[in-house]
Amino acid sequence: MKKLGILLLALTCLTCQENNNNTFITHFEKTEGLETPEYHDVINYYKELSNVYSEISLFEMGETDAGLPLHLVVYNTDGKTQLNSIKNSTKNRVLINNGIHPGESDGIDASMLLLRDIVQNDSLKKQYQNTIISVIPVYNIGGSLNRNSHTRANQNGPTEYGFRGNTRNYDLNRDFVKQDTKNAAAFAEIFHTLDPDIFIDNHVSNGADYQYAITHLFTQHNKLGGALGDFIETEMRPGLEQSMLQKKIPITPYVNVWGGTPKQGWSQFYDSPRYSTGYTTLFNTFGMMVETHMLKPYKIRVEQTYELLLSMLDFTEDRSGDIKTIRKNAIDEILKKKTYPIAFEIHHQKEPSIIQFRGYEGKIIDSKVTNGKRLKYDTSKPYLEPVNYYNEFRPTKETTIPKAYILRQGWRRVIERLNNNQISYTQFEKDTTLVVETIHVDNYKTRTSAYEGHYLHYNTSIKIDSIAVHFSKGDLYIPVNQKGARYLMETLEPEATDSFFNWNFFDTVLQQKEGYSGYVFEDVAEQILKENTLIEDAFEAKKADNKDFAKNPRAQLNFIYKRSLHYEKAHLLLPIYKAYE
Repeated sequence: MKKLGILLLALTCLTCQENNNNTFITHFEKTEGLETPEYHDVINYYKELSNVYSEISLFEMGETDAGLPLHLVVYNTDGKTQLNSIKNSTKNRVLINNGIHPGESDGIDASMLLLRDIVQNDSLKKQYQNTIISVIPVYNIGGSLNRNSHTRANQNGPTEYGFRGNTRNYDLNRDFVKQDTKNAAAFAEIFHTLDPDIFIDNHVSNGADYQYAITHLFTQHNKLGGALGDFIETEMRPGLEQSMLQKKIPITPYVNVWGGTPKQGWSQFYDSPRYSTGYTTLFNTFGMMVETHMLKPYKIRVEQTYELLLSMLDFTEDRSGDIKTIRKNAIDEILKKKTYPIAFEIHHQKEPSIIQFRGYEGKIIDSKVTNGKRLKYDTSKPYLEPVNYYNEFRPTKETTIPKAYILRQGWRRVIERLNNNQISYTQFEKDTTLVVETIHVDNYKTRTSAYEGHYLHYNTSIKIDSIAVHFSKGDLYIPVNQKGARYLMETLEPEATDSFFNWNFFDTVLQQKEGYSGYVFEDVAEQILKENTLIEDAFEAKKADNKDFAKNPRAQLNFIYKRSLHYEKAHLLLPIYKAYE
């Protein structure tokens, strides 16, 4: 009886295991690659997976705009994981983000397959025993719950999917620096808790037609700079491409073509810090987006995303030492230089890279819908031809790296974001006077159309003065020599592409609060010119050199006013100061 009991127990356990394996057949597989699961089914899948396999841990991380928590799934061969231990682990740390645009659900399904296959396969567990794999199952929860079959007009499957905008209609892949959403704040918590070596964000591309079912978008290597940039361009990108080709999956850089055809060539996408990979690389994480092709069948897109994830995990395992060393030395490398680039442009003078591109012939024909012309690709005419790929960028603006930034304490929205991103600072314990650089906005332009809840500034220029400034008890002193050095310079330098100034965080300084009545100030202005020869000389020179000014009495009076003691010091003065001592 004892032997029979043991046998029955063994058979029962075997049956349980078989049932568990059957449970983890995904909705994607059950529908033969035609459908993606609903949000709650995704989360329940991971809950069950974590209940059965000790290598899988599931966490709730912060709240989203949808009122639901953001989940994080962690795979670790060592068993259940403590969140606060990941950051200091000697293992590789990989973070995969899915469903930032829920209609682009390829990564959601690929990640479910990936973690299931690893925990059920001893050889895969051994292969990735030195890597902690973290997955955000669905980032845009509100968009995922807003399912439909129509908003992705150009996309070939799945049958139903979520909507691009989140609950508040934000595109979350434009929100990483400005952090208008709770989603972005929760992501920052996850990101800084993990401090990943590698970050992968799964997407589906729009645009041109071509033979590839999958493309890659690594963070722009010149912007990343130094050893980080060299490694991602000369080692990581070629390594991934070669791995995929060995699997007979051709892959190419993201086809950044709109309105034309790839034969004309294209430039590398510039991922400024508003985007996920632009944000994560501010903290020296190697970032890439996966961009499958909208016109290819959903099943193929998911399968190739799955294979790319495995290839990136393999590369991370193989080059673990190099990745960690380069990241460790990144801040010292940046701060050894006197300046930091904050804006870039394509370097057209440098010879482009040549890509052997697998495309389809395209031509312009008469539209059958409108009275205009249209672009038509002929998939019966594939080609393999060299095209120009412009992937070299050069700085257009650089800033001198200070020892510290000082921020006035009243700017709470900025301070919240510094805190979200674990930026270290101290606050003055008493009123203090320091010689610092002040930053005045000299010129800027503003978009005339709303963009993600903002009217963005651009082409910003500044004037800098070095003077003694009185700071109050409680003002923030923010040293640059810290892990967030890039983050500080990209957000606090107003001329940077995605600076807090350009995202309208400081717009109140752009409005003059005091003014004058002309009929009263005429007498005051007359007295100012009599008593101040510097203002008078500048005034006369301006009239002599500028005909429009010479004909404009209002501009003339304003010229004198702005150079007088009556003009408010706060106008166009940013509450950010640069300290060098």
